[in-house]
Amino acid sequence: MTKEQIKQETEKKEQVSNDSKTDTKLAEEKQIEKNEVLPEQKITDLEDKLTRTFAEMENQRRRFEKEKEDAFEYGGFAFAREALNLLDNLERSKQSLENDDSLKNNDALNKISEHLDVIYNDMLSIFKKNNIEPIKSINEKLDPNLHQAMMEIEDESKEPGTIVQEIQKGFLMKDRLLRPSLVGVSKKVSKKEEDKDQTVQKDEENQEKTGEN
Repeated sequence: MTKEQIKQETEKKEQVSNDSKTDTKLAEEKQIEKNEVLPEQKITDLEDKLTRTFAEMENQRRRFEKEKEDAFEYGGFAFAREALNLLDNLERSKQSLENDDSLKNNDALNKISEHLDVIYNDMLSIFKKNNIEPIKSINEKLDPNLHQAMMEIEDESKEPGTIVQEIQKGFLMKDRLLRPSLVGVSKKVSKKEEDKDQTVQKDEENQEKTGEN
């Protein structure tokens, strides 16, 4: 191969290389143009991001305000629930004294009972000032949100599900349940029990007639 041919071959290779580089550069430029975002689109994207950011900040502010209000309104919730044990203990103490046969008809017992009543009522008054109210129970219809039925009591004079006994008083703190009332609710006398009562009544009547004869 002559020098001239070698020179021509070299020039061809250089030309091919240059063409390849040119093609690559053009392709890159086209890709950049393709991916380039218009200023209007950039502004729209920024506005969308700002809107989402402000919305999230507002949600956080509302959550903070709600938590602050709850802390102010119900900060003493746990303490109030524990304090109810004092009322229970006062009531149990009074009942225990009054049920003691050795203390019945005793002036000292009457004075102690009066003092316990004063303390009990004072505590109820303090609770009321702090928006803690007892739940109404007796003669009310059973409300699962406020009452917890512990037993059923046969009572034909009341509609089934009516509260006829309060075992433990329940309380509300504003609109929140501190604890439910433990209650006994009425139920209809069963047919079996009714027949049994009638049988006992007839037997008593027969015995009375036999005694008269």
